[in-house]
Amino acid sequence: MAGTKIFFHTNIRFLRERKRFSQDDLSQLIDISRIKLQALESGRTKNPSAADLVKFSEQFRISIDALLKINLPVLGELKIRELEAGNDVYMTGGKLRVLAITVDKSNKENLEYIPLKAKAGYARSYNDPQYLAGLPRFSLPNLPKGTFRMFPTTGDSMLPFPEGCDIIGHYLEDWKNIKARTPCIVVLNGMQDIVFKLVTLGTDRNILLESLNPGYQPYTVAAADVLELWQFHSYHTRVVPEPQADLQHIAGSIKTILTEIQALKSAKR
Repeated sequence: MAGTKIFFHTNIRFLRERKRFSQDDLSQLIDISRIKLQALESGRTKNPSAADLVKFSEQFRISIDALLKINLPVLGELKIRELEAGNDVYMTGGKLRVLAITVDKSNKENLEYIPLKAKAGYARSYNDPQYLAGLPRFSLPNLPKGTFRMFPTTGDSMLPFPEGCDIIGHYLEDWKNIKARTPCIVVLNGMQDIVFKLVTLGTDRNILLESLNPGYQPYTVAAADVLELWQFHSYHTRVVPEPQADLQHIAGSIKTILTEIQALKSAKR
C-alpha cells in the first residue's frame, strides 16, 4: 500500500462526532478502552487490529474499505448516508464530490492546465486549492457547462491522437452511467500515472483501461485506485494532420459521386 493514504483515525473521530458520541460513549458501545480509542483517533496506533476494524465498521455501518481509504469528512451528508446504505462509493465516483476549482474575476470556472512537470504532483494535490492556484489557467470559448481541465499526453498508446497533444476533459462526478470504452483522462492514486484510455466499468469494482493503439494490451485497475475521471471533450495539437490514405480518398470520392447522382435523380423527378 505504498503511496496510499489511510484515513482511518480521522474517519472514526469524524463519525463519532457526527453521532454526537463522547469517547466514553463510543468505547462502551464497541467494548474497547477509552485510552485505546484515544490512541486510534489520534493516529498513534498506526495498524488497528482486524477485530477493531470490524467493531468500528459494524457500529457506524461503513465498510472497512471506506473507513481506511476514503476521506469521509470531505463528503456531504447524502453521500455518507449512501455509504451507510451499502452503496458502492468507488463506482459512483462519490469520493470525488468535493472538487477544488479556480475561478476568474467574473466567478466563471477556469480551465486549468496540468503541465508535464506537474503531473507527478497532481495525484497528491488534485483537491488542494493552493496547488491548483499555481497551475496555468485560462478560458476557452464555447465549452458547455461543467468543469474542464487540460492534460498533456505522452507516448503513442492512443494513436491516431498524436503523441504530445493536449486533451481537454470534462469532469465526471458520477461514473455509473458512462458507456463502455469511453475515452477519459484517468488520474490514478499514489505513485501511478495520469493516463488517457478507453474506460469500461466492471462489475467487480475494477475498471478496464484500453488503448486505441492495438500494440498495447488492455489492463485493469481497482476502482479504489482511481481518483478522477475526465471524459474526453476535445484535443489540441501542433501536429499537421497526415494526408488522407488512398483508400480514404477513394471512399470520399465515391461518397461525393453518389451524392451527385442522387441529386441528379431528384432533379429529373
